[in-house]
Amino acid sequence: MRVVRSEWTKLRSLASTIWCLAATVALVVGVGVAYAALRVARPPADPSTFDPTSVSLAGVQLAPFAIGVLGVLFVSGEYATGSIRVSLAAVPGRLPVLWGKAVTFGLATVAVAVPAAVVAFVAGQSVLSAEHLDTGLGQPGVGRAVLGSAWFLTVVGLLGLGLGTLLRNTAAGISALFGLLFAPQLVLGLLPESVADAVYRYLPTPAGAAVTAVRQDPDTLGPWTGFGLFCLYTAVVLGLAAWRLRRRDV
Repeated sequence: MRVVRSEWTKLRSLASTIWCLAATVALVVGVGVAYAALRVARPPADPSTFDPTSVSLAGVQLAPFAIGVLGVLFVSGEYATGSIRVSLAAVPGRLPVLWGKAVTFGLATVAVAVPAAVVAFVAGQSVLSAEHLDTGLGQPGVGRAVLGSAWFLTVVGLLGLGLGTLLRNTAAGISALFGLLFAPQLVLGLLPESVADAVYRYLPTPAGAAVTAVRQDPDTLGPWTGFGLFCLYTAVVLGLAAWRLRRRDV
């Protein structure tokens, strides 16, 4: 607990924490409400194919840009200033520092992402109700998609934390994060369609985002299978980060 309290003090004292968390909330809520308003202005020709939950959670697809950067900055900033040496000197064994950061960051992100996702959903449905396109949290899969959006963003942030620890550099960590999240989809566009369709569902972003959808894309894994795979990718990165933290000097 002493390490977690120490990491919490560091996290809340960083200016980037406020800005990145505020940007995450603004993207989740603002984009969701704006997209809902757009769909009200342009209602679907066939309401039976309309997914109101995905409309109000549209901002979740952009929020990884903010929360992922915060995950990288939370650790790479200490390497940039050299204060990581003080942290590791104060905690024998090194690894408790990384796990303390992961626990602190995960709890802080969940505390922000869950309310943001709920507010985005409620506000978006309020807008959609003008055209009777809204749905409720009690409908099948809706509650899972709303909470899953918050969990997805939390794991994206932990992935950034792992890459920042592994690479020890802000620019490299951010580049690796967005390369891992978005570049594979672009590369698949260059491959034959049969190969691309077979591989797409196992990529980090489609797999992780499956838990945020009510109506499943036939080209993606099931919500829990996909989210589990995304957590596994993140666990591998954190494991590599832990290995380097123990083996290499800072």
